[in-house]
Amino acid sequence: MPRVSEAHLAARRQQILDAAARCFVRNGFHQTSMQDVIKEADLSVGAFYRYFKSKNELITAIAGEKISQATGLLDQLLALDPMPPIPEILKRLLELVDAAAEHDGTVRIAVQVWGEAVHDPEVGALVEEIYGRVRERAVLIAERARAAGQLPPDADVTGAGAAFFGLVQGYILQKVLLGGTDRRTYVSGVRTLLS
Repeated sequence: MPRVSEAHLAARRQQILDAAARCFVRNGFHQTSMQDVIKEADLSVGAFYRYFKSKNELITAIAGEKISQATGLLDQLLALDPMPPIPEILKRLLELVDAAAEHDGTVRIAVQVWGEAVHDPEVGALVEEIYGRVRERAVLIAERARAAGQLPPDADVTGAGAAFFGLVQGYILQKVLLGGTDRRTYVSGVRTLLS
């Protein structure tokens, strides 16, 4: 029996994640069954369960993929010398959010995951670990901003990092729940608050 290539396995896994994302965006996390995802992915039950055993595993993979894009961008910006101003970093992150909203709507899944994290300890641990990576980088941004004089010398970088992270979550919530949230207006408002 021929071995399946790593590229084939990765493509099949992505096929499942894309199908799950479409289902979660369309029907919500709770209203989507594993059967719905299997049907959407156009796979047999056996082929599907080779990759994922539960909806929580699917959510973990989808969230991890999206957060990796955000942490990758933050790592690139942190590597710059000088580091861009905080509003510019926020603008770049929100461009990622808008791209995900326009491309496949997966931003909506983030809000569902946050709500689920309140009731499901497994999802709560996932959210803490995955989003903790973004908040850690936000604290590093605040440290660099303080060192560069963008923040006062006595600024609480942990608090500033948490607030920066909250600005991203706030934008996502407004975009999903209220609609019509404009990135330029939002970043302009943040610039006003920072001044």
